[in-house]
Amino acid sequence: MIASNEDLEGLLTALQRNFEQAGDGVYLIGMGAGQPPCAVSISPPVLEVQLQVGPLPKLNDKASARYLRHLLELNASGLLHAAFALEGEQIVLTAALELQNLDANELGAVLADLDMALGEHVPGLVSLLHELGG
Repeated sequence: MIASNEDLEGLLTALQRNFEQAGDGVYLIGMGAGQPPCAVSISPPVLEVQLQVGPLPKLNDKASARYLRHLLELNASGLLHAAFALEGEQIVLTAALELQNLDANELGAVLADLDMALGEHVPGLVSLLHELGG
């Protein structure tokens, strides 16, 4: 169980994840060279995990529908613990973990899901965007 920022720091250290405190209880976790950091914060009763993927592309209606459909399909078949979402005009990967039962294995699984999405799904989204003329 995570009850404090110190508990969260202990889990991140146990998972051998590089992190830094960004203020107000937000931690930025390094996701590898050339990748955006993942923001993690305790917001009882959950641990919020979010990573900005990039801006929502400006496409015509048909292309936009195809792109967004692909994001939804990735949520259903390509991600286990996280999901693509829209926050304003930004595409994000997001997850919420219940603090009461949270352990290193569960947090590690979410971070691995984000790693996989960054390595496999995001390049596919970039390719789809080029195919759609964006």
